[in-house]
Amino acid sequence: MPASPLETLVVHPGALGDVLQAVPALGALGRLGHRLTFAGQPRLGELLQGSGLVLAATSFDTFGFEALFVEGPPPERLVARLQRFQRAVSWFGSKEDAYRKQLGALVPECIVAPPMPADDSPLTVWEHLADTLAPWGVTPPVELHHLPTSERWRIAARSALMAAGADLGRPLLVAHPGAGARWKEAPSARLARALESMAADGGFELVVHQGPADGKAVDALLAQLATPAVCLVEPSLTELAGALALAKAYIGSDSGVSHLAACVGTASVILYPSETLRRWAPWSSTAVPLGVGAEGDRA
Repeated sequence: MPASPLETLVVHPGALGDVLQAVPALGALGRLGHRLTFAGQPRLGELLQGSGLVLAATSFDTFGFEALFVEGPPPERLVARLQRFQRAVSWFGSKEDAYRKQLGALVPECIVAPPMPADDSPLTVWEHLADTLAPWGVTPPVELHHLPTSERWRIAARSALMAAGADLGRPLLVAHPGAGARWKEAPSARLARALESMAADGGFELVVHQGPADGKAVDALLAQLATPAVCLVEPSLTELAGALALAKAYIGSDSGVSHLAACVGTASVILYPSETLRRWAPWSSTAVPLGVGAEGDRA
């Protein structure tokens, strides 16, 4: 382990699921003595910083990275920000020569790599992200640790669940039918039958999570459900993390929310289309990835 912490910038502007696939890699860096600052979506930075995985977080959009894509000296403010760091890993901009050159000139040690493996790679996304850090001593097998959730998040989650009408005296089963694309959503009829069976067998209180773009998927699921369900509509990301940590079980489509459930250690079933199962398989030991039928089977 280094004698003193290494100030390390992590650049990853991806969506929730993309960034959560980097948790094993970030955890490995932390155990090797890196003090991490995350540059990405602010709500994801809040999640990672609040869990203790990174020391600090900053917005990717306001950091000034766009200046690194052109020739010529970058703004002094950006130079000063970047020169605080001894190392930088950027899972962004790997195809841009100017970006790689400019970032490498300002930070002593840089890794610029694509956020996903090549099409012919046998690695999953999370394995690929960890593999890119081999020059800094991250070698397989990488230790896997679930993302901690604070008591503050769980308290906020309890309040949101009670406001939605959930009975917190019963074990919670959380479902998320939405996904980033319609073709990634699990068939609503099949998901409804699975939830009904689980609710009946385990005495669960069924909670359906609805994010900003999930209205149609939630409506389709509720139309198929014979079991009463409570809808948790658009909680903050940290409230959602708290709710998922409180849940006894989770089932959902291939989505960032499903990866979050797995990340916080909830017993999870994630339903994948065949196109994404191999590459996007979860890293968490509490998650079970299952393939679903072809496009024609979707309800």
